[in-house]
Parts: sequence; structure tokens; C-alpha cells
Amino acid sequence: MKELTKRVIVIGLDGAGNMIDQARTPNIDQALDGGFITYAAQTVIPTISGECWGSMFHGVKPELHGLTNERAEKSKYPADSPYPSFMRLVKEADPSAVIASFSAWKPINDGIIEEGVATYIANVHADKHLVREVAGFTEKHSDFKVMFIQFDGIDGAGHNFGYGSPLYLEVIEETDELVGNILYLLRNKDLLEECLIIFLADHGGGGEDPLNHGSDHPKDVTIFWGCAGPNVSTPTEARPIRIEDTAAVVVKALGLEAPNTWSGQVPAGLFKEAVE
Repeated sequence: MKELTKRVIVIGLDGAGNMIDQARTPNIDQALDGGFITYAAQTVIPTISGECWGSMFHGVKPELHGLTNERAEKSKYPADSPYPSFMRLVKEADPSAVIASFSAWKPINDGIIEEGVATYIANVHADKHLVREVAGFTEKHSDFKVMFIQFDGIDGAGHNFGYGSPLYLEVIEETDELVGNILYLLRNKDLLEECLIIFLADHGGGGEDPLNHGSDHPKDVTIFWGCAGPNVSTPTEARPIRIEDTAAVVVKALGLEAPNTWSGQVPAGLFKEAVE
């Protein structure tokens, strides 16, 4: 399978749902300019971070990957699971591949990603520290293949102030500024060239409870999802993008075959068919 891009960056905005279109996000907008974005993508049920990020990484629904917040906090994801993360697939295909994960929610690095798969892992206490961590990493590893960055503050604002509230939207805008700082340093190092960049939320909130998530209410289940980069087109969707499709998109972009155990699929028309 032909490689469509040199590297992939996935940026996750925890708890943002599909509400980023209600806030000013010039940096995300610029990054996705010319690419594809939808505000009708669907996450998994229950709409909890462990289950949702688990499905994004492992390409299947929670009943198969088995991840929950508690499980990810206490144990490592099985290295021999039939539902590998996209990071594990990249590492198995090329053991020398540089893979990084930066997260403000520790269970992602501790229990959702398989142990030993990521070359570089950083857990931070606050979203603002992600900029420094990414800067330090790229100084030493400009040849990375996959980078995942998770911002957690938006979800915290939802729990504290209400999903969709003015203060919640303010934190989305503050997060966009941090995204802009990261994109600036990556652009200055020419690391956005030949790069597929994906933005998404893991879940929304405020459906059945203004300060919570977890239900099957559309406000909890509906998320934004967008990508831009080489060979990305604007697809016509036969069905909404699902969060588990993200894994399939990552490996397709890097020229790898998705395992037949995954239910996630590359959305029809997302990539241009004719690649020179």
C-alpha cells in the first residue's frame, strides 16, 4: 500500500464535542483549511474518556477493547490484544519509527497505549505545559512518524461550568491558542510539510446533565472530526464518521493495512483516489 504522507499528528480536545464551532478557533481553522471537517461525527457509548479514547486508538467499540477509566488507570493494555492501537501497528511495521504521546490525562499513556510502543511519552499537569514538551521533543526528534497530543482543560471546564457555557467556550479559545503555539513551532521546523493532521474530540457533554457526560444524548455522542494534509479531499459521506475510524485513517495515511479485527474504516472519499 502506498504511503500517502510522511507523518501523522493527532490532536485530541477532550470534552469538546461538536461545540468548537461556537467558539473562535482561528488556529484550528487554519490548520484544517483546505481539508475536511465535520461536526456530526459520532463517538462510542458510554461517552466516557476511557471508552472513547480507547476506541480512537484501537479501532473498535468498547465492548471489544474493554477499556474504561478505571482499567486504564490501573493496568496496561494487553500487548498481544487482537485490537492493537494504531501506534502498535506503526511500531511493528517499523521498529525504528519515532512515536510520541503527550497527554494531560495520564491514563492515556499509562493504560490505553500499549507499554513500550511509544518512543517518547509525556504526562503533564496542565495543558499549557504541552507546548514546552512538544518543543523539547521536536528539538531531538524531527524525524517522528506519529504524534498524539491530548488537551484536557475543555472537559474540566465542562464539568465545572457547564458544557456549552460561556466559560467553557472561553477555555476552547484558550486551548486553540495553545494549539497555535504548537503548530507555529512545528511549522518553523517544516514538520507540517508532508504531514496529515487530525483534530477530534473524544466526547461532548451536557446532554442529560449540564455538568457531565456519559449518556447516549446527541450532545454527548456528537463530536467534531477534521483532517488536512497530503491527498485529503472533501468526501461525500454515506454515514457519519465514527471515532474508531480515526485509527484506520492513521494507518492508511502511513501506507499500512488495518487489521481485519478493526471495525473502524477510512471514510469514503476522504483521500484522493489517484495518488501520483
